[in-house]
Amino acid sequence: MTTGVTKRSVMIAGHRTSVSLEDPFWEALRAIAAARGQSVQALIGAIDAGREGQNLSSAIRVFVLASVRAQA
Repeated sequence: MTTGVTKRSVMIAGHRTSVSLEDPFWEALRAIAAARGQSVQALIGAIDAGREGQNLSSAIRVFVLASVRAQA
């Protein structure tokens, strides 16, 4: 498993922004989005809407961790 950080550009609420996450987080985010029938961009938009000032990359990591914990 690769653990490098990958920066991706996403469109959120009509604005383009970059998100840097470790590859395992991108993989988990894709799996969560697929399980929900959403695109990764739509899922990131939902996370962004509820993050309350938290850094977006951090909010995504916390979301992925909570999702994984909920499945366990």
